[in-house]
Amino acid sequence: MAPSVNSAKELSIFLAKTIFAFLEAAIFALIPKPLKNVAGEIVLITGAGSGLGRLLAIKFAHLGSVLVLWDINEEGNEETRRMAQEAGATRVHAYTCDCSRKEEVYRVADQVKKEVGDVSILINNAGIVTGRKFLDCPDELMEKSFDVNFKAHLWTYKAFLPAMIANDHGHLVCISSSAGLIGINQLADYCASKFAAFGFAESIFLETLAQKQNGIKTTIVCPFFIKTGMFEGCTSSCPFLLPILEPEYAVRKIVDAILQEKTYLYMPKFIYFMVFLKSFLPIKVGILLAEYLRVLHFMDSFTGQKKKD
Repeated sequence: MAPSVNSAKELSIFLAKTIFAFLEAAIFALIPKPLKNVAGEIVLITGAGSGLGRLLAIKFAHLGSVLVLWDINEEGNEETRRMAQEAGATRVHAYTCDCSRKEEVYRVADQVKKEVGDVSILINNAGIVTGRKFLDCPDELMEKSFDVNFKAHLWTYKAFLPAMIANDHGHLVCISSSAGLIGINQLADYCASKFAAFGFAESIFLETLAQKQNGIKTTIVCPFFIKTGMFEGCTSSCPFLLPILEPEYAVRKIVDAILQEKTYLYMPKFIYFMVFLKSFLPIKVGILLAEYLRVLHFMDSFTGQKKKD
């Protein structure tokens, strides 16, 4: 038998809960939630060998977390381990792992479980950018973008989420991008992979919610370009609204969002407004705004990460 239309009682309960949710959000906007304690938590960070991943590792070292560092670059990862130890971490474990390879992710994940324990905070941070026009981008580079920026999330979730569910305790952190919310010229493969990462993380958030796995938290991060070298050469013609973000600022906001158990973090705040405008503006008006902000030209001077000799 098909479910009947919501009764007056069900509607009243829905409205009451909705009002409470709005009030709760307003209160926490004025008075931030108490920060959770992550001392002793096992935090796994992919792409820890440089940039944002390294700074995240150092930040969690200050907070007393047990660190598990993954990167394809063994030398960079070892340097991050040394810096995390200097920052006060007493337990830091560095593993060389190519997150684009499913079998390697599963193999190293099993090693982590045996040698360190159950990961309780998983930060999928590893990412690459090709920065080429779609028709100029070789197939293998586009596939690599999806393997690192999106598929790695599938394999790490498969590896570590079961223990979080069994323990009713865990936090899944997806570092997506503002390019995972709004398409950007000359970033077709990157945008597609980041849209996929965002959609996947949001779906798992709703899946755990539907199954009443309340101990599993989710944070999805969508920053504008960050000065880590990944988007070297990119410029913003409107830095007041869309500044190229300082890495230290971005890491501070990301860690605060994790500690406050925020589900979404967009940086800068203007990204929230852009997503809102995208949902209802006529397409021609949206394109005019994009042209005014020179969104179509963000990548014109892109040079990308400089390789070390």
